[in-house]
Amino acid sequence: MSDTRLSVLKTYKLYVGGKFPRSESGRVYEVTDSKGKWLANAPLSSRKDARDAVVAARKAFGAWSGATAYNRGQVLYRVAEMLEGRRDQFTREVADAEGLSKSKAAAVVDATIDRWVWYAGWTDKIAQVVGGGNPVAGPFFNLSSPEPTGVVAVLAPQESSFLGLVSVLAPVIATGNTAVVVASEKAPLPALSLAEVLATSDVPGGVVNVLSGRTAEIAAPLAAHQDVNAIDLAGADEVLAKDLEIAAADNLKRVLRPQPVDYTETPGTDRLTAFLETKTVWHPTGSLGASGSSY
Repeated sequence: MSDTRLSVLKTYKLYVGGKFPRSESGRVYEVTDSKGKWLANAPLSSRKDARDAVVAARKAFGAWSGATAYNRGQVLYRVAEMLEGRRDQFTREVADAEGLSKSKAAAVVDATIDRWVWYAGWTDKIAQVVGGGNPVAGPFFNLSSPEPTGVVAVLAPQESSFLGLVSVLAPVIATGNTAVVVASEKAPLPALSLAEVLATSDVPGGVVNVLSGRTAEIAAPLAAHQDVNAIDLAGADEVLAKDLEIAAADNLKRVLRPQPVDYTETPGTDRLTAFLETKTVWHPTGSLGASGSSY
């Protein structure tokens, strides 16, 4: 028996509706490391893949947005547990994708896992920050509460393939939205591996859908899609962002424009609130007793 063996090359696939399909077009493209060395073939998503992902995200939205905030926090924390268990794998992928040393890549992965835990902790707290009772001059209760916007298209940052990805994805789903993620074009492998973690955690299929390929090619149909409610342009350059913003205006999508971000810094609540709507309810108080006291 020979002592030599061939390594088992990994086949990366898309993640749509809780399943791992290849692109319907059958296309792939070569992914290389920072030195130009071949790493893998990644699926080259088509417009049809983008539309399928939106259908899956819409189907999952009702149950995910209707889950309790505490339950969503539990699910997201479970994702962090699974990421911790695959820390070495992500360290290798981030090192290859971003040209980092092993120690620096490990630090990025640790920060990414911590970021996921950070957002998991916000799921049942954000309502107290952006909602509550409003003072009114009249016999009414006036209560405002946040609600998720719906299906959000997320263009992941191009340079920060893992920490940046989680920094834009986690707040979207933490607040009850569902997401269609377009991975970094030149470094999609950490995003495609994250999809495997999501599939083996408690995240329902369709809550997160991950596409790889040419960012402009996938983003165009998402920006124009009538069933996409919002889009995060973090991974778009200035020219592409302008075109997508124009397309998004057709059905009044919520648009988060690209901006310089240091993903190593502790985030505020901006991305949590970016894809929330506010529902305000008025209710008469009524009167009690002859004194006219009210409740």
